[in-house]
Amino acid sequence: MDAMMVFDRALVRRRRDRAAARVGRVAPVLEDCADRLLDRLDDTTRRFSRALEIGGRGVVAPRLRARGVPFVVSMDLSAAMLRAGGEGMAVAGDEEFLPFAPGAFDLIVASVSLHWVNDLPGALVQIRRALAPDGLFLASLPALGTLQPLRDALGQAEATLRGGISPRVSPFPELRDGAGLLQRAGFALPVADLENVSLAYRTALGLFGDLRAAGEANAVLAADRRTPPRALLPMAAAGLERGPAGIDPVLRLMVLTGWSPHESQQQPARPGSATHRLADALGTVERKTGEKAGH
Repeated sequence: MDAMMVFDRALVRRRRDRAAARVGRVAPVLEDCADRLLDRLDDTTRRFSRALEIGGRGVVAPRLRARGVPFVVSMDLSAAMLRAGGEGMAVAGDEEFLPFAPGAFDLIVASVSLHWVNDLPGALVQIRRALAPDGLFLASLPALGTLQPLRDALGQAEATLRGGISPRVSPFPELRDGAGLLQRAGFALPVADLENVSLAYRTALGLFGDLRAAGEANAVLAADRRTPPRALLPMAAAGLERGPAGIDPVLRLMVLTGWSPHESQQQPARPGSATHRLADALGTVERKTGEKAGH
């Protein structure tokens, strides 16, 4: 199997097709994630006129238009999900093969939608090419640690019932890899940071139902496709720790920010080009290495 092929993309599309009719059930979570991401637009005075939003499930495009972006295109792997998303220009497309001309957009937003991509570095390169010079890319995706309580509970239950473990929760990237992925894809001024989204479920069935409603059911190629033991989900549910507010599945969002390169952007200084000494700025005495300070 190709080392890059982690997810069954056809299955991801089918999951999203089935989820289209009930995605409204998880709208509050999707809206919270979208608001957190689009709040980053408040940090720039740049105004955008041509935006692409990827996988927004009906909540990102209206928010971009409300912020004054006049032309917004929505793209999703699932045509059914696009139809459920409402009005606006929509394109059914694959994040791994973007169907847009170079420089087509000055803003691209992907809210909680790139974590099922097999070749994420390649997808980021295509996104950067679809941006005009000095265009902005904003993305959020689940980071390592997301759904960890569920991963642990399912693993323990399956080990008890079958004597082995099958991957039943998607692997997620580490925060430390985020800025490097952007830089590797050719973005300028890359930034990656983390936001923790508070969630709470009264029952495990509510959590399982929301994951299906969001189109987030397991699509890992290495997963065991046999019918799971009937006792698997009840046993895993019993193993989920409950706090005062209920079951916290943990959602850690990695937020990525990068710009398409442009000559007007701030550039790092060349080594040795400083015109002022750090010691002068700090009001201290500069000493050679090994020299002891006097009194």
